[in-house]
Amino acid sequence: MAKRRVTADRDRRRNRVQPEVQEDQTGGAASQRHPDRRKFVALVFFSILILIISLTLYRIKSNPRSTNELLSVYDRGLVRTNVNYQEILAENLKVSENTSYRHFKYPVLAYVTPWNSKGYELAKRFNSKLTHISPVWYDLKSEGTQLVLEGRHNADLGWISELRVNRHALVLPRFVLEAFPKELLRKKKQWNKAIDLIVTECKEMGYDGIVLESWSRWAAYGVLHDPDMRSKALQFIKKLGQELHSVSSDRNPEYHLQLVYVIGPPHSENLQEHDFGPDDLQNLSNAVDGFSLMTYDFSGPYNPGPNAPLSWIRSTLKLLIGATGTSEKGLAHKIFLGINFYGNDFVLSEGSGGGAITGREYMSLLEKHRPMLRWEDNSDEHLFIYTDNRGIRHAVFYPSLKSISLRLEEAHAWGAGISIWEIGQGLDYFFDLL
Repeated sequence: MAKRRVTADRDRRRNRVQPEVQEDQTGGAASQRHPDRRKFVALVFFSILILIISLTLYRIKSNPRSTNELLSVYDRGLVRTNVNYQEILAENLKVSENTSYRHFKYPVLAYVTPWNSKGYELAKRFNSKLTHISPVWYDLKSEGTQLVLEGRHNADLGWISELRVNRHALVLPRFVLEAFPKELLRKKKQWNKAIDLIVTECKEMGYDGIVLESWSRWAAYGVLHDPDMRSKALQFIKKLGQELHSVSSDRNPEYHLQLVYVIGPPHSENLQEHDFGPDDLQNLSNAVDGFSLMTYDFSGPYNPGPNAPLSWIRSTLKLLIGATGTSEKGLAHKIFLGINFYGNDFVLSEGSGGGAITGREYMSLLEKHRPMLRWEDNSDEHLFIYTDNRGIRHAVFYPSLKSISLRLEEAHAWGAGISIWEIGQGLDYFFDLL
């Protein structure tokens, strides 16, 4: 292209110069200044042109993708119900290069587990899309009459430092209360010891707060059926929240340590004693910064079905927060709506069985069985059926771009955040949705 432009410019100069030469022959030496001026202008022009071309070639060479940047799953038209296994296999590793742009504007809490190292890498890679990161590290246990906090060996301070380089996601490790609840909640000394162990660990390790899981454990022990014990349980959570809030963050002294509390969905509209209900949510709202709502595991090996029907998620939110979904509704802004990045492979014949699968296992099933995926309107989830080498039929429910997108829209309609269990179990291109 440059050669053609040079030739054209020379032709244009030749056509313009001729009249000037003829004029010089009759007009004298004064008019000979004009050709020299035009030569100077042309020289400057070509120098600038060469500079522009050189810079363009350098940028293309140093960043070859800049001319063909990978688009997001939305722009590639992949978020839809009619998908096939070939498309998933071909596209799941392709993620938009703009990893800092957030499609979902509300808080995102991402769980990371020590037994799935992929989650640690994804947390660093997509840090800008996450507001809270919760590594599953700690257990508070009873040893005789003593309380012991286990899990510091899991803590990876180097990884935390990498997360915090030019990033703002809060690191809140998960603490599970495995201690005997009757001893913990009835004895003030045990109560204070547990809180002191947790708060001290946060200070020494430089955490931004914690995610606490205890309600499901207390329900399993049966202590929540006792009104007095239930009241003590709520008081304990309040006290822990107050103690955390009294400590300033090392990263920003203007902020305090945070408490996110894990809650399960009520089992029915007729709340039982062990259910965490709307009154409990209101009761703890000042002491707790957020509630991680486990809206998944709707089905199991003995009742195979979808992971988290959207209608069930919506009814759970209505029960906890109110009758209408609106960003101005009460405590919705404190909810982290649970979204599963794992799936389930259930046995459909010869009894029951099966269980959770990760993205890697899902890919293997797609490659091996080449199934036809089906969209279920009742649950707003994808699934497929296959028969294994023993002739046993299976149903596989695993999240898709479309199913996750609909749940993000639901959370957005309420003005709620989301919590993901857990990011290492998902597919890479899921992060394009966040």
